[in-house]
Amino acid sequence: MALPIDEDQRALADSVAAFARRAAPVADTRARLDALSSGTAPDPVWEAVLRQGLHTVHLPEVAGGSACGLPMLAVVVEQLGMALFPGPYLPTVLAGAVASTATAGASELLAAFGEGATGALVTGSRFTAREGDGGWIVEGTSDPTLGLPGAARVLVRASRESSGASLWFWLDDTDLGRMTAAVTALKATDITRSVGRLHLTGHHVAPARTLSGLDQDHVDLVVAALFGAEASGIAAWCLETAVDYVRARHQFGRPVGSFQAVQHKAALMLVRSEVACAAAWDAARAAEDTPDQRRLVAAQAALTAAPAGVDQALDCISLLGGIGFTWEHDAHLYWRRAVAVASAVGADDTWSTRLGEAALHIERDFSFIDEDTLPALRARVSAALDDVLALPEDEIATEGWAPSRGGARRARLAAEGLTAPHYPQPYGLDAGPVEQAVIADEFARRGLARPDTGIAEWVLPTLISHGNEEQQKRFVPATLRGELVWCQLFSEPGAGSDLAGLSTRARRVDGGWALTGQKVWNSQAREADWGVCLARTDADAPKHKGLTYFLIDMASSGVDVRPLQQATGVWEFNEVFLDEVFVPDDCVVAGPGDGWRLAVTTLSNERLKMGTAGFGHGAADTVRQLLDSGEYGATRDEVVRVLGRNTGRELAVSAMNLKSVLHRLNGSEDTTGASTSVQKVFHAIAQRDGSRALVALLGPLGCVGSPDEPYVQDYLGVPAVLIGGGTIEIQLNVIAQRVLGLPR
Repeated sequence: MALPIDEDQRALADSVAAFARRAAPVADTRARLDALSSGTAPDPVWEAVLRQGLHTVHLPEVAGGSACGLPMLAVVVEQLGMALFPGPYLPTVLAGAVASTATAGASELLAAFGEGATGALVTGSRFTAREGDGGWIVEGTSDPTLGLPGAARVLVRASRESSGASLWFWLDDTDLGRMTAAVTALKATDITRSVGRLHLTGHHVAPARTLSGLDQDHVDLVVAALFGAEASGIAAWCLETAVDYVRARHQFGRPVGSFQAVQHKAALMLVRSEVACAAAWDAARAAEDTPDQRRLVAAQAALTAAPAGVDQALDCISLLGGIGFTWEHDAHLYWRRAVAVASAVGADDTWSTRLGEAALHIERDFSFIDEDTLPALRARVSAALDDVLALPEDEIATEGWAPSRGGARRARLAAEGLTAPHYPQPYGLDAGPVEQAVIADEFARRGLARPDTGIAEWVLPTLISHGNEEQQKRFVPATLRGELVWCQLFSEPGAGSDLAGLSTRARRVDGGWALTGQKVWNSQAREADWGVCLARTDADAPKHKGLTYFLIDMASSGVDVRPLQQATGVWEFNEVFLDEVFVPDDCVVAGPGDGWRLAVTTLSNERLKMGTAGFGHGAADTVRQLLDSGEYGATRDEVVRVLGRNTGRELAVSAMNLKSVLHRLNGSEDTTGASTSVQKVFHAIAQRDGSRALVALLGPLGCVGSPDEPYVQDYLGVPAVLIGGGTIEIQLNVIAQRVLGLPR
């Protein structure tokens, strides 16, 4: 739930957190609220910042800085946000970080920041500039700006009357004492730091005070990344505070945190915190990307990360109850800051429009390798794929969701370990994240689709981990070659999310077991050659203990597969009836009674896949298709805003995925399962909300429910992602109890 990825960033975060606790405990901040919100009194905490050198983390070395870049600065800002660090720190580093992106004219300003001057950044479109007196004459009044009262240096943007282009310039405290420039302090929402307006009346700006080379997309990125980082810190504090409280607080003779409604709210707070953190992190790391990439990611962070603290703080207060709504509790101070942060970034509708327009032409690059990464592996994969392309396309398509059956191409890919390169040898290449990325890149370079084994993507890891050698040799290579299709026979009419409550029975017979029962929601069962089935072999054992994991030949006598028509009007699932189906002993995986342990392995692979797959519903591509068709009932602007929001959700998922990969590469892999469950929950919620927003755009077109009509069908299929792999509610229980440690 924090921005740091590598060891250096984690060490910096720990150091900053300790500094904030020493230098600015919230009790001390409360004692100075009037002075902080007015910006009129010297801030003793700022002196502590200067001694620590935190004001120069991002500045270039020529200005006395450490030149650590935006990602390191975002780490500092997040930790200080978590501590409700008061005063001018964020407004000052914001102005310095923006000035650092200029190509010329910023040296004197940056030197002042390096020497400890406080600062503020005034953007927007409230100032106009015209040429005059050998420089520029500026008029206007700014929007309310954080840190403006008390700032010794102010970086300002104006629009040139002649062209509308930006003019960037800076003011010092001597300018602010003139008749032509004044700052008016305002009553601050965030009472831990000042806010005010800048008034310029025919103010003359000399050429030496102007900056050039400032790109608006880069400016937006810096602003969105740093405010997003602070919102991430606020969200983390609110989550920790709320969870600690509901874990300890008792009502009705039990901990408040044991009530499911409370657990679900707390779990959703964790999801929101992770999403905000990932969005802010992606923005901070985009500082060196192309302008197009910066434009896309700035809008994403502004839309996703910055507002997250507002909802998080309100949920925190609601979990705290009455005490959280008092002036004495610190929660309202974080809430106020969150509102100020989200407001300073800008209106949600504005950013959703900007993200939607950007998403029409730009895709986010989430690659973390380049063409020179692992050259030996790349050469080997390249040669193998070229050979594959020379073979005829001889795969046999199947119906429904089942993968195609393989031919010569699939056989060659399997022999090279490229069907599932993350599998151990001899089935894969033991490929880690970097190796997998290189292999995926080589597939993409050739426009060659990566092999899909369908349900087997969840089954084979279980066989590799728990099956015996004979089972592995019998099933794994053939499946990778595309010769076998699998289905999963777990859920039952009376045992969906409560899988351990299943009633399918297996009784001992000569040479094996006879299985009887009913399974439901079975994808690919009509096409499958084999199925993995969970059945109860010991009726007297505790609920999770008497289960066994079977491999069933779907052509066996007694197997009856019946298509299950859904609300969409199509058959994507099946129900399977088992009537005394014989399963030999050599098709029991591990041993009798080991079924639950194996099922957890299978389900964890399922959830990971679903958490990292592209959106099947509410996808940005579907919104683009609607926009291109011109058949929508809403205005174009409304469609673009939905495209922006749906794109934002997809980018957030991808950022979380990449962040998880980089954590593994840096030795800090999540061992709690939090990332998998969080991604599953957010993935489902994002598809639900995105698809609903899509339908809301249709107007009369929404009356057409033909399976050939993609938009309504998109929404009618949403229950599949809300239920499959464990419902949102079950996943929230998992997060609350296993990750947050709330009592059962």
